[in-house]
Amino acid sequence: MEAKLAEFVNRLKDAAGENLRSVVLYGSAVTGEFCENHSDLNTLCLFGSLATADLAQLYPAVEWWIAEGNRAPLLFKFDELARSAHLFAVEMFDVKKYHRVLFGRDWLEDFQPPLQLHGLQVERDLHLERLKLRQAILAAPQKPKMQLEIMLSLVSKFCTLFRHAVMAVDASVPQTKRESLAAIASWTGADPSGFESILDYREGKRKRRQIDLESALHSYVEFVELAANEVDRRFAARR
Repeated sequence: MEAKLAEFVNRLKDAAGENLRSVVLYGSAVTGEFCENHSDLNTLCLFGSLATADLAQLYPAVEWWIAEGNRAPLLFKFDELARSAHLFAVEMFDVKKYHRVLFGRDWLEDFQPPLQLHGLQVERDLHLERLKLRQAILAAPQKPKMQLEIMLSLVSKFCTLFRHAVMAVDASVPQTKRESLAAIASWTGADPSGFESILDYREGKRKRRQIDLESALHSYVEFVELAANEVDRRFAARR
């Protein structure tokens, strides 16, 4: 991982020169929940300019990064990030809390994510991810492999939103995915076993054949439904 990150930074520096201001690693690679076969190396890059010509210069470096199995980095100019950070309160809070600077100064040290729309974003995103889950189930063949892929593809996002829901209501911040699940389960009485089995699989603690995927999917969907409804109820009571 370290060699891959260093290579990416060097390619960005070669491509962008002084236009590149900062490269930050965030997410599971920093929190300690990184799973080699399932987690992404998430990066946020700041630039002085991001005109069409600048993007064209960056293309070879980013193409290489994606070919290595990673998501494209988030690209911002600092001034636009500062202006729009309130719209990405969930993401910016996490980047601030869990990050490692790979290049440039640590601009996050003095950065305070604006949280005035935090609860609204959590509520909205949880509904959006629930819709994605329903669409994915309807669109995919009813086969165990596809059921597993659906749950894997959304588990990190759901756990992030569960954590931020707890943070918005209780002012506490669960530190891990499993702590977030436990907090929501305590709110709702929902069975977290579907989510837990997928996390076990991600972490290499269980083989696919050791998971009843039909039962896991049922538990997973029900947990999301109860969580979203309870978040709605609690946020409505706060308004």
